[in-house]
Amino acid sequence: MDVILLERIERLGQMGDVVQVRPGFARNFLFPQKKALRANKDNKAFFESKRAELEALNVKRRDESQILAKKMDGTKLIIVRQAGEGGQLYGSVTARDVGDALIEKGFAVDRAAVMLNAPVKTLGSFKTSVRLHPEVKVDVEFTVARSVEEANLAAAAALLERAEDAEKLLGSDAPEAEETPAEQA
Repeated sequence: MDVILLERIERLGQMGDVVQVRPGFARNFLFPQKKALRANKDNKAFFESKRAELEALNVKRRDESQILAKKMDGTKLIIVRQAGEGGQLYGSVTARDVGDALIEKGFAVDRAAVMLNAPVKTLGSFKTSVRLHPEVKVDVEFTVARSVEEANLAAAAALLERAEDAEKLLGSDAPEAEETPAEQA
């Protein structure tokens, strides 16, 4: 089935492209989400008449998403879950949970925009991407812990470890200090 894309879709095409997709994909995803139109004579004429308006709307949404991405950049979330002694969670943390944590933090994002490949089933620190717009992605770090205090302790320990590693690197590369004539006397 041929469709006209109304916005950029990753691995499919740009706005205005006529692409061939499977009927189920068009019927179940593209059409209900208003991301495409059937590629027929009437819809092609409609798209061409609305092209400038659609492109302006796309630019506006992209700019808003870039502003939100700058605010979200470097965001660290703490997600509290119950876990066993070995760090195995009773349940899991999904993209929906990360999306809810972002919403609680005050960011207006769609939970479906969180791109977490697989549910998290252990305690620790993780990184995921959030797609705010087809052209705008931002990385978000989140820590899964038994409590907020435990998450803060883990973050402090990680910072201390990084500082020690940096000190070791600088210490081994730093040139030996030579004695000045004043110190020799």
